[in-house]
Amino acid sequence: MRIIDIVEVTKPIASPIRNAYIDFSKMTASLVAVVTDQVRGGRRVVGYGFNSNGRYGQGGLIRERFRDRVLEADPASLLTDAGDNLDPHRVWAAMMQNEKPGGHGERSVAVGTIDMAVWDAVAKIAEKPLFRLLAEQKGIEADPRVFVYAAGGYYYPGKDDSALCREMRSYVDRGYTVVKMKIGGASLSEDQRRIEAVLREIGSEARLAVDANGRFDLESGIAYARMLRPYDLFWYEEIGDPLDYQLQAAMAEFYPGPMATGENLFSHQDARNLLRYGGLRPDRDWLQFDCALSYGLVEYLRTLDEIAAAGWSPSRCIPHGGHQMSLNIAAGLGLGGNESYPDLFQPYGGFPDGVAVEDGYITMPDLPGIGFEGKSDLIAEMRALAE
Repeated sequence: MRIIDIVEVTKPIASPIRNAYIDFSKMTASLVAVVTDQVRGGRRVVGYGFNSNGRYGQGGLIRERFRDRVLEADPASLLTDAGDNLDPHRVWAAMMQNEKPGGHGERSVAVGTIDMAVWDAVAKIAEKPLFRLLAEQKGIEADPRVFVYAAGGYYYPGKDDSALCREMRSYVDRGYTVVKMKIGGASLSEDQRRIEAVLREIGSEARLAVDANGRFDLESGIAYARMLRPYDLFWYEEIGDPLDYQLQAAMAEFYPGPMATGENLFSHQDARNLLRYGGLRPDRDWLQFDCALSYGLVEYLRTLDEIAAAGWSPSRCIPHGGHQMSLNIAAGLGLGGNESYPDLFQPYGGFPDGVAVEDGYITMPDLPGIGFEGKSDLIAEMRALAE
């Protein structure tokens, strides 16, 4: 049993949307295939992965560094002790040879993308859905029912309040009970008007979360918090720079409602520092670490250990990214849910065909691996790469 190739292609996921910090007009993503010598159901086992939106494709790092380390390793060194499957932890260790600690930036995205594909291959070789395999490894019961919220509400050329409200109404009509919109890319008064328009539109049918994408300094963050206090929001997300733990702690003293952060922290060490110094409150705040951006599930398991050591429940984790990998982790390891992009970043966002949102939840289908084969537009892109 061996990995015979790792293939990458950088794909455009460009869109004219913007948040408070960046626009997506030149956004790309890496699509990776880990090709094995195994056959299941008459088809060669190929694991697939891709990086989450907001960080660009990592083709250079994948092709020049991490791919060759795996392919040059002794194939037996990448297997489980029983030799019956790939061991993602050993593959990860091979990728990270001769890498210094720290510097959790672009390389964490490259490794996380390959790691996703490895886990997809591992679950396919085992002929099990990844979420059930993870639960078995943890010795817990998988719950195929996963909470999801709809992310959108970007700034878009020509998009007025009525267009924003139509977008949010469409999510509610599709079964979502929490919707999210961007703030911080306009004046405070304009954002307040946008928020109030959405709240009038969704009424009691859903709750609203807002996301500043790390835009604010402490003064601006407090000014927005003062404006937001009366609205009973689902959360106030990523107020300031993701590494400014002092700012986050100060906001926790000032803003009584739930806050969310973590999507731009890419290691278990950074997660540990956030929990130590960020003032977050385990009874109400949310952690958004995204395995696809942070060295993959192998590292995310370490992050979950840090979360537990700090007295937090994994149910306070709702990962960023809107991809099926985090859906599997949520169902298999008891996370609080997952982000969802119903209309954006296709074909990488969304769920397998036929999976509907009902009262804010989806039910995972029993598809081997991560379940990419159940999403026809996505698997067509993937098979074009490697099969």
